[in-house]
Amino acid sequence: MKRILIADDALFMRMMLKDLLTRNGFNVVGEAENGEEVVEQYRELKPDIVLIDILMPSLDGLSAMEQIIGEYPSARVVMISAMGQKAYVERAIELGAKDFITKPFSPPKVIEILQNIVEN
Repeated sequence: MKRILIADDALFMRMMLKDLLTRNGFNVVGEAENGEEVVEQYRELKPDIVLIDILMPSLDGLSAMEQIIGEYPSARVVMISAMGQKAYVERAIELGAKDFITKPFSPPKVIEILQNIVEN
């Protein structure tokens, strides 16, 4: 069972993602509500995949991802955000994101993306 860390400042979004992922065979090992927390939890939990929202307090998702990948080059990070503008997607991929999910998202698409990352 693949271990997932979810980072989003919206509690309802973390709850929705956790429910979706657990129903589809993933193990949500942690939740963070800001960028600093997700970096700390990544260091502690070393999940297989981390889902990070772009806009979060204290440290935005792109900066948190950059820090995680800087320390753990093999980290698998998927950005998830309502901010699907091309510049954010390109910057996330440049920094090492494995994929980018735009809110509102299709639950089957989220599962497909994560399964593809796990398999590759």
